[in-house]
Formats: sequence, structure tokens, C-alpha cells
Amino acid sequence: MFSLSDEDLERIILGCGDGPASFNAELTALGGRVLSVDPMYCFSVEDIQQRIRRVYPGMLSQLARQRDEYLWRHFRDPSHVGSVRMSAMNRFLEDYPKGLADGRYIEASLPELPCLDREYDLALCSHLLFLYGEQISLASHIAAIKELCRVAREVRIYPLVDLEGRPSSHLPGVIRELAACGYELGMEKVDYQFQKGATDMLWIQSVGENLELDV
Repeated sequence: MFSLSDEDLERIILGCGDGPASFNAELTALGGRVLSVDPMYCFSVEDIQQRIRRVYPGMLSQLARQRDEYLWRHFRDPSHVGSVRMSAMNRFLEDYPKGLADGRYIEASLPELPCLDREYDLALCSHLLFLYGEQISLASHIAAIKELCRVAREVRIYPLVDLEGRPSSHLPGVIRELAACGYELGMEKVDYQFQKGATDMLWIQSVGENLELDV
């Protein structure tokens, strides 16, 4: 969903709003350098396991009810989605205690991150900004993305649609504000598609970073 190249995976990466995802565990096992931030990292393994058990059946039921809103190219059916996601969450839970000890999982949330200016080469944010446009205002989107741009040389955000699969109403305002502030930005097609309409990611960089996307 972020069109990550081999070169990207060698960069210092920040994952924002990562939740119980396995990206940190998998990239760390390959020798990568990544920090994940999320408010849920204040909880223990047991607490997160219990929450997963509570929400997992509902997630499957919702997918089954709304299956026409998704493209079934990467997954066979809702059960396959559930199996893949549960496998990823289990991989996260196995890594979580060590990751906490190593400082790879930190409790934090936008728009304030405990990171130095340009500490990261690449910041990734998936299924948070734009997707929850009704819950997160335009002003909050702008503040959050500017904070990501403060701590990383490049930012990539996916998807750019809301929960109904419609282009986010905040996207034009975000683009206008960031362009006015001197950022270079654009939208790129991605290979990953599941939610209908979620075909693009937004990339942002400061002028002079000379970004070359591998798409």
C-alpha cells in the first residue's frame, strides 16, 4: 500500500498509528530500522490480546455484511482476511515485549510525536488520516501531517478515501495548505487494493529532498 522499494526498506522508518500490525516485527527481523507509535502501546500483551478477541468476531461479521464494498483480489473471502490479519497480529504480539524493551514501540499519537526534527527518512501512516474524516477535522489533519513532515524527510499516507470509499473531503484542503507551506506532494497509484476506491497514496516531502518514488 506504500509502494515500498528495497531501498525504502533500508531507510529509517516511522510507522504512525501502527496498532497490532506486524510490519515492525518483520522489518526488524530483516535488519531494518523502524519505530512504531500508537496510543495502544500503553497496554500489556494480555490487554491487547483480550481486545483482539473481543473485536475479531465483529470485524469478520462487518466484512461479510459489507463484502460488496471491497475488491477480492488479494483475499478470497472475509475468513481469509481474518486469517491473514490474525496471523499478523500474532506476529506483533510475539514481538511486542521485546520491541517495547528495545524502544521500537512507543505510546504516542498525532499531532505530537516524541521525535527529533528529521529523525526519520520515511514516515508511513495507514488507515487513520483521511479514512476517519468525520472523526478527525481538517485542521487536525493538517496539524498531524505537518508533525509527520517535521520528524521525517518523506511522508506517505494511505488510503485517501473515507469509510464509505468516497474521496476524502479533507484532501483538497490538505493539499492546498501543504503546497502553500512549500512542501512538494503528489498522489501515486499503489498495487494494493482492498477497499473500493482506495487506489492512491499521498506522498509529501520538503523542497530539496529530491525524492524518487519506485512505483
